[in-house]
Amino acid sequence: MTGESPHVAPTGQACPTRHIVVMGVAGAGKTTVARRISEVTGLTFGEADEFHPEANVARMRVGIPLDDAARWPWLQALAAWMANCHRAGVSTVLACSALRRSYRDLLRQGPPSVQFVHLDGPTEVIRKRMSTRAGHYMPVSLLDSQIATLEPLSPDEDAVVLDLRLPAEQLAISVADRLGLPARAERVMTGDSSPSNRLPR
Repeated sequence: MTGESPHVAPTGQACPTRHIVVMGVAGAGKTTVARRISEVTGLTFGEADEFHPEANVARMRVGIPLDDAARWPWLQALAAWMANCHRAGVSTVLACSALRRSYRDLLRQGPPSVQFVHLDGPTEVIRKRMSTRAGHYMPVSLLDSQIATLEPLSPDEDAVVLDLRLPAEQLAISVADRLGLPARAERVMTGDSSPSNRLPR
């Protein structure tokens, strides 16, 4: 995860923060797209997998799906992280599965508002991605349970759905345009896309 300095308005007051959750099943490309959104917009990147306790990781590593009892404290930690960032004036983009409506509702209890970006696409594409990636504890065998758990976004949710087969760069720019996120012009011009490493927890 990376951090950034609070946005400050000319009056000295903190600007309203933005909080985006890039969601979807394992293998959808959440982390890659969320990182690129962070680079394009300057929003602080967060990786939900890093908030899992070791017991959750151990279960997933051997192919045991998480139940709600295991997910709930994890989701509460994520909501608290976004709330802490908001209080510090820091906007965020979080890579998180957020599969059920109840999970998304819990995340909304963190900062004043949360917007969701669902990376959706064919199961066979996702399965192929998962089978070729290395170094991740989530086995391909858990994909079916994630798909079964996924509850599509409802019309009343502040969200967009995008095709995960598109290039990450295109997806990040589309998210920034459709959600009205600020472009990080000074970073693009200087080639500097590395924010500071201090992050509220």
